[in-house]
Amino acid sequence: MISVVLRAKNERHWIGRCLTALRRQRLPDLDVILVDNQSTDGTVECAEAHGCTLRTITSEEFSYGRALNIGIEAAKHETVCLLSSHCVPVDELWADYAYAHLGPEGNPDTCGIYGRQEPLPETSAIDRRDLWTTFRDERVIQRVDYFFHNANSAIRRSIWTDEPFDEKIRGVEDREWGKRMIAAGHDIVYEPGMRAYHHHGIHQGRDEGRAKRVAEVIEVIRTGKPFP
Repeated sequence: MISVVLRAKNERHWIGRCLTALRRQRLPDLDVILVDNQSTDGTVECAEAHGCTLRTITSEEFSYGRALNIGIEAAKHETVCLLSSHCVPVDELWADYAYAHLGPEGNPDTCGIYGRQEPLPETSAIDRRDLWTTFRDERVIQRVDYFFHNANSAIRRSIWTDEPFDEKIRGVEDREWGKRMIAAGHDIVYEPGMRAYHHHGIHQGRDEGRAKRVAEVIEVIRTGKPFP
C-alpha cells in the first residue's frame, strides 16, 4: 500500500529501531527501500535481515536529492514515505496518516505531507527547543509556505516522476521541491499525527558548518538565483 525510502550512512545504532517500528505499523505490507552510502558498521546487514530492498550510492555521487531519487525509483507504490534511518515512528499509526492524505481517498491537490518530529530524553536542550517550536500541534495546509522536511515526510510518486528532487544542491532539497510544488498549484500538508522521534533535531545543535551550508542553499532558493 505504501513504500518507505530510508537514507543511511553508518546508522546501525538507529536503523534497527526504525525498522522495528515500521514492522509494527497497522498498515500492512510496507515496501521498504534502503539507499545506503557505503556504510561499514552493519547498517546494510541489519536492513537485509529486516527484508529491505537495497540500493547503494557512493560518496562521490552522493547528494541528498540523488539518494532520494534512487530510492523512489525503486518504490512499488504511489504513496512513498521518506524517513531518515535515524528517525523512529512513534506509534503504529504513522503509515496510516501518510496513506490517508496521499492514498486514493486523499485530496488530489496534496502533493506531499510532512510530520511532527519529537525529541528523545537524551536530545539536547537546543534541539528539543527547535523541534518543539518548529513542529506544532495544529494541522496546516500550506499554499504559500513551502517549508517541507524529508526526515519524516511522504509524497505522491506520480508527481515525483515529472518533478524529482534536485540532485545538484547541497541539502535542503525538500524545501526546493516544496517551492516548485507550491508554484505549480499543489498543496503541502503539515500533519502532526504522523510522528517520529528525531534524536538530534533539525538543526543539529550548533553545527556552524552545517548551518552555513544550509543557509547558502536557502538563500538561493529564496532569491531564485541559479545554483552554483
